[in-house]
Amino acid sequence: MPHASFADTADWLTADQLQPAPAPAVLDWLFDDGSLTRRLITLSNDGFTVTPLQESWQTLRSDECQALNVREGSVGWVREVFLRGHGQPWVFARSVAARSQLLSSDLHMDELGSRSLGELLFSDQAFSRGVMQVCRYPAHWLPAEVSAAELWARRSCFSRDGLSVLVAEVFLPSLWAAADVL
Repeated sequence: MPHASFADTADWLTADQLQPAPAPAVLDWLFDDGSLTRRLITLSNDGFTVTPLQESWQTLRSDECQALNVREGSVGWVREVFLRGHGQPWVFARSVAARSQLLSSDLHMDELGSRSLGELLFSDQAFSRGVMQVCRYPAHWLPAEVSAAELWARRSCFSRDGLSVLVAEVFLPSLWAAADVL
C-alpha cells in the first residue's frame, strides 16, 4: 500500500523511450505481447498459482487515472496478487478499473478469487491491448513482503466497449532466477 508521504508517480516509458535498455532477455519479458499467465504456466511446468493479496474499491493513483483516462481522484476496483511458480512469488500484479466503467460492464473483477485476470482478458477476443509501458517500480508501491527495490515493471491497458482495465506486472528477483535471465 503506498504511503502518502511518497511521490505518487513513476516514469512509465514505451520501448522507444527506454534508454539505456536492459539486457535482451529482460526486454523479451517486458515487451512480450502474449499472455504472461501462459508464459508463467510454461516456465513453471504447470506449477503456477495466483494468490490474491487484496481487492477493494480504492481511490486510484494519479498515474492510473491518467492511463485509464478518468478524472483525478476517481475510485476504482484494485486487485493485487502474486503470480507464483512452485509457490514462489514470481510477479506482483496490480490491476485496476474505474468504478464508473466497471459497474456498467459485465466484467466481475471482484469474483476472480485465485483465477488469473490475464487469462480472462486474453480469452475474450473483444479486449484490445494498448501500448506496453515499463518502469522501475517505486518500492513503496510494493507489498511489504517484497523487499527488493528498482524492480522492472510493465503495464498495459485492455479495452472493450467503454471499459478499460490497467494491468501492471512487477517482475520479482525469483522470476529472473527461475527463467535463468540474470
